[in-house]
Formats: sequence, structure tokens, C-alpha cells
Amino acid sequence: MIEKILLATILVIVLYVIFAYNSLVRRRFRVKEAWSDIEVQLKRRHDLIENLINSVKGYMVHERETLERIIQARNMAVSSKSKEELAANETQLVRGLKELFLLVENYPNLKANENFLELQKELTLTEDKIQAARRFYNQTVLDYNTFLHIFPNNILNLIFNFKEEQFFDIPEEEEQKPEVKF
Repeated sequence: MIEKILLATILVIVLYVIFAYNSLVRRRFRVKEAWSDIEVQLKRRHDLIENLINSVKGYMVHERETLERIIQARNMAVSSKSKEELAANETQLVRGLKELFLLVENYPNLKANENFLELQKELTLTEDKIQAARRFYNQTVLDYNTFLHIFPNNILNLIFNFKEEQFFDIPEEEEQKPEVKF
């Protein structure tokens, strides 16, 4: 009788370990998928910025320095190696875009240019998608990290060495979308 109870207990523990391990793996892949969504939207924004810069170059001859800073910030964001580095580079890029849109006010012909207007609209939509992807990613990370630290999952974490994921944070002052005014 004791052997059956012991066997049943061991079986329950083994089944729980399998269930918890699989749940951790599933959640880790959801985090990776959510991060991939952010990367897709950031790539879209980087491509739009390149097109936006090309469309304003002819108009903004005297603003070459601003345009070069934005191009440099975009290139740094594209070549970021870590999530933290990407967040910092994206912050610089958003600052540059805000500056660019302020400068556009001085160029009425540019503000009326259909290509430029379409790029601004696409950039605004992309910013909305980036925010949504970031919220989804951070929620997925919260779910994963919470599951990772709940007892007895934290014991499995020690055994299988699952790593806590970092949130994708941007400083509060940079969270607003670039303001587009006409």
C-alpha cells in the first residue's frame, strides 16, 4: 500500500514537472514571438523614416544636420544588439523625429506635398502598432516572469536555468508619438 502511495506521489510530481516545464517553454516562446512583432514594426518604421528623409531632403537644404542626426539614429537603432540598446536608440530616433516635424512647419510646400503627407500618415499608424506590440510584449513578459517565480516553478527555474526576460521600456517623456501638426 505504501509503495502505491509513493509511486502515485512520484508520478504526480513527475507529471507536474513535465507540465510546468512545458508551460515555461511555451511562455518563453510567446515572449520571443511578441518581441518579433516589435521588431517587425520597428523595421517598418525604420523603412518609413528612410523614405521620409528622402522626401524632405530637397526641401530642407538648410536642415542637413538634423537630417543626418535622424539618419544616424535610425542606423544605430537598426544595428542594435540588445533590447536595452534598442530602447535607448529608439529614444534618440523619436527625439529626432519630433525635431523634424517641428522643422517641417517652416516649409509650407513640404507640408502640402502628397508623398510627405502619406509618409506621415503611415508613420503615425506604425507608431500605434509599435505601442500595441510593446504592450503585448510587456504583458507576455510579465506573464512569463510571474510564472517563473511562483512556487514551485521557481525550483524548476533553478534546475532548468530559465532566464527572466526584460521589459521593453522607453522613458516616459518619449512614450508619446511624434506630434504631427499642420
